[in-house]
Amino acid sequence: MVVANQKGGVGKTTSTVNLAASLALHGARVLVVDLDPQGNASTALGIDHHSDVPSIYDVLVDSRPLSEVVQPVKDVEGLFCAPATIDLAGAEIELVSLVARESRLQRALSAYEQPLDYVLIDCPPSLGLLTVNALVAGAEVVIPIQCEYYALEGLGQLLRNVDLVKGHLNPTLHISTILLTMYDGRTRLASQVAEEVRSHFSNEVLRTNIPRSVRISEAPSYGQTVLTYDPGSSGALSYLEAAREIALRGAHPHQEQHSTVEGKQ
Repeated sequence: MVVANQKGGVGKTTSTVNLAASLALHGARVLVVDLDPQGNASTALGIDHHSDVPSIYDVLVDSRPLSEVVQPVKDVEGLFCAPATIDLAGAEIELVSLVARESRLQRALSAYEQPLDYVLIDCPPSLGLLTVNALVAGAEVVIPIQCEYYALEGLGQLLRNVDLVKGHLNPTLHISTILLTMYDGRTRLASQVAEEVRSHFSNEVLRTNIPRSVRISEAPSYGQTVLTYDPGSSGALSYLEAAREIALRGAHPHQEQHSTVEGKQ
C-alpha cells in the first residue's frame, strides 16, 4: 500500500506508521518502507537512521538486498522497517541515469523472502522518482487528506500521476482508500471538507476519521507510534479502527472500486 499525497503536512507519515502498528497489533506481519529523505517514519518507529545505517537508499541506488536493511521495530511484534537516511535526498537525481529506474523498489520487494501480510510505503511530499518507485511497486494507493481548507487542492495532479503509472508501468494500481486526518468535529469546516471528499470518493473514504490529537503528534518525539505511546487515546483507537476497516476491505476486495476516481478533483 502506497501512502501518498504530494501536499506536505497531511498526515502521511503519521498514518503510515500508526496503520502499520495497528495491523501488526492485530497479528499481521507488516513492513514499513520509509521513502522520505526526512526519515520521519523511521524516527516514529524508533529505528536508527543516521547516514551510516544501511537504508532504502542502498537498496534503490546500489541494488543491496532489502533483507540487509530491514530492522524489527522494538515495541511492536511483527512490525519491521526499511529506514530512510538523508542520502535519499540525492537519490532522485542518482536514479535518473540508472537502468529500470522506476521499478527498482518493486524488484527489491519481489526478491524479499520474509513472509509479510502488508507493506506500507511512506512517500515524500513530491511526485518525483521516489514516489514513482512506490507507485510501481504498490498494489493500491492510500491518500490521507487533512480536513482543512484547500484539502482537495493538488489532488488532481496525484490522480493523474497514478493514472500515468497505471497506464504505463503498473496496470493493477488503484486508489483503494482515502483517510480523513486532523478531523476536528467542533469546526464546521471539517465536516464540510469531509462531506466534499465523501461526495467525490464515496467508496474509497474510510468511515473512521482520524481526529486532531496532541497524543498523535507527541508520540514520534518518543520514538513511538501513538499505539504504544498512549494506547487508550482517541488517536490510537481511531487508527486501530481505520486499520480494521482496511483489513476487512482487503478480505473483500470486490467491494472496492465501484466508482472511478479518474479525473475527479
